[in-house]
Order: sequence, then C-alpha cells, then structure tokens
Amino acid sequence: MKDLAENNLVRFKNISKKKESIYANFKVTGVRAGVNFSASIAVDIAAAEVHAGDVLEKIVEECARIGVEEFKKAEFQFEGISAL
Repeated sequence: MKDLAENNLVRFKNISKKKESIYANFKVTGVRAGVNFSASIAVDIAAAEVHAGDVLEKIVEECARIGVEEFKKAEFQFEGISAL
C-alpha cells in the first residue's frame, strides 16, 4: 500500500457469468494495525435486486453496497487454528 488514499479501497473488476448467475466482482485492499489484507468479493446481481438489463453503473453501485455491508459483518478465522 503506497498511498493511504488507497487504504480500504473497493475496486470494481468485472462482470462474470457462471452457470445460471451473473456476478459483479470487486477487489478490496487495505492496511489496518500493520496488517495488509486483500480480498475478492463476488455479488450475485439477483441478490442486489438488479438484472442484466439495468444500466451498468446501477448494477455496480448496488452490488458494491451489498458486498461492503457483508464484508464488514464477516468474521474470519485461520484454518487449523482453534479459537481461544
């Protein structure tokens, strides 16, 4: 992370189609308390109550809002390490 302006930034990557769903894909990078992190978020556009015929900006905005909300609520744990 070279610039604090890039900290905790969610960037839109692309729209992808897998099987029967269409996803808006995002990448998150940040630094907090000396820890660098990055994550990928894929949001089904049906979950955002938008569809493929909507304007791209609307799809990205609604999916980003849902993705960020869920990312903030997520609890993570390391594989193989038990909670104390």
